Amino acid sequence: MIRLSLTAAVAVGLLLSSIGTAERAAAQGVEIKVLASVALTSALDEIAPQFERATGNKLTLGYSLIADIKKRILAGETADLIILSRPVMDDLQKADKIAPGSITDIVGTPIAIAVKAGAPKPDISSVDALKRSLLAAKSIVYADPAKGGASGVYFARVVDQLGLTEQLKSKTILVPGAQAAEVLAKGEAEIGVAQASEIVPDPGAQLVGPLPGEFNSVTKFTAGIGAGSKASDAAKALGQFLKSPAALAVFKSKGLEPG
Repeated sequence: MIRLSLTAAVAVGLLLSSIGTAERAAAQGVEIKVLASVALTSALDEIAPQFERATGNKLTLGYSLIADIKKRILAGETADLIILSRPVMDDLQKADKIAPGSITDIVGTPIAIAVKAGAPKPDISSVDALKRSLLAAKSIVYADPAKGGASGVYFARVVDQLGLTEQLKSKTILVPGAQAAEVLAKGEAEIGVAQASEIVPDPGAQLVGPLPGEFNSVTKFTAGIGAGSKASDAAKALGQFLKSPAALAVFKSKGLEPG
């Protein structure tokens, strides 16, 4: 009788222990791997804790240039939620790297001109004014097109279409990614070109405005669930959260608008 009671007690203890372990695992939530454009760094770093508090899930955020993340995913890297420009996301879906029907537009940001905080703002009210301001500037910084940064690739084409490639070459500073605002803040360049979302969060730089006229360009950022994600439901919930009023308020404060 005593032997039976001890056996039962041990069994109950093991059962309670397993229940406690399961409850703790559930309380820890799901880990969601996110790969996103570096242009979203400031906004997502602020939104992530809000989502984690609201859901109990944990975000692992990875940032890089759009071209770099695309290359990595095509090479086999996976993520639960991927946030890149719309054309790249469409390419990844065609390559079966995005779960069918999961792509949704989140936010957009213009490619813009910036200067050091407190510096006089150049005239970019028209294409001709932009051309004059670029010629008058002592130095210009933007992302190296060879590295694949979206704003750098685009602005290099703008410079070419303006017929200024040779004239600006000697005073152009190329950075590997989203460092244009940082270079401006240090006073190492007079004019910078970058995504507005890379400029606004840096107190040492000030946004002048988007590129004028036919050169105006807005990068649309789109989220999609990675093919084969083991946390697709949680990733979908994150995508929905990124369109919530709380998240959109953060995006707006960082130079991004609802997509």
